Amino acid sequence: METIGKQEVWSFYDDTPRAVRVADVAEVRRAPGHTVYSYLDLAKKVAELQFRNREHVLLFRGQAQDHRDRGGNGITTLRPSIFRGNQHSPSTVPGEVEITRRFKALDRAERELVDRYMNEPQFVSDHEETNRLKRQRILRWSILQHYEVCPTPLLDVTQSLRIAASFPSHRSNETVFLFVLGVPNLSGAITASAEAGLQIVRLSSVCPPSAVRPHLQEGYLLGEYPEIDRYEQKAHYRVKEIDFGRRLVAKFRFDPKSFWKGDTFPRITRNAFYPTMSRDPLCVITDGVRRAIE
Repeated sequence: METIGKQEVWSFYDDTPRAVRVADVAEVRRAPGHTVYSYLDLAKKVAELQFRNREHVLLFRGQAQDHRDRGGNGITTLRPSIFRGNQHSPSTVPGEVEITRRFKALDRAERELVDRYMNEPQFVSDHEETNRLKRQRILRWSILQHYEVCPTPLLDVTQSLRIAASFPSHRSNETVFLFVLGVPNLSGAITASAEAGLQIVRLSSVCPPSAVRPHLQEGYLLGEYPEIDRYEQKAHYRVKEIDFGRRLVAKFRFDPKSFWKGDTFPRITRNAFYPTMSRDPLCVITDGVRRAIE
């Protein structure tokens, strides 16, 4: 993908009180992050970013940690799950054997997803939806990634600032991070930009209405364009090219214990993020896929 910031962007990334112009996104990636003290504080600063960076659509990702490249640069990395290390060292780069294994598991999960989807009465009656799922790999990857079935070449983001801020607040009581990414203008369910080397998937437009989770989370997924669907294709890319940190507009940090104080902007509950199987039938299918490929 192309690096954001070939043209200057406006950013928050350290404790400078106002947004500043940045000529190189690496400056944002190296920085510790801009501290915000409440949701209103964050929302005002994101509003300034949206006003000043008019050529980009802003999407958000919350994380409990700022994973840094272990190389000499020490920059923020936002790689898709299939190209990350393990949970103890996510910034490391898996080797050929591990990545090949993950792609094989992804291929099995895709086939299992289609089979189970086709045998679910409430879904199989929608021929248009089932045909789209069978024809378009990016849709299968989107469901598998968002429902956390297995690693994929996609990265979860959201258009909702409040959801992005709430998500890491349930995972850590220490300082957490919110990343702002800039993408091209969105057009329809799937936006593919050859110039940016990006695909952007709007989950609410590719998942059936009964799939509650992606609609509640206002989820989007980012992927390379063209798709990287096997290790042999990945070998044509350098690791730093398969990193959505290249699209980083701003980096915020906050303490969840004080950030959500007050009732005006309460934190979204964990149950709202993860509806039960009885409320989201796609959870039943994806849970079956997860168990089948283990």
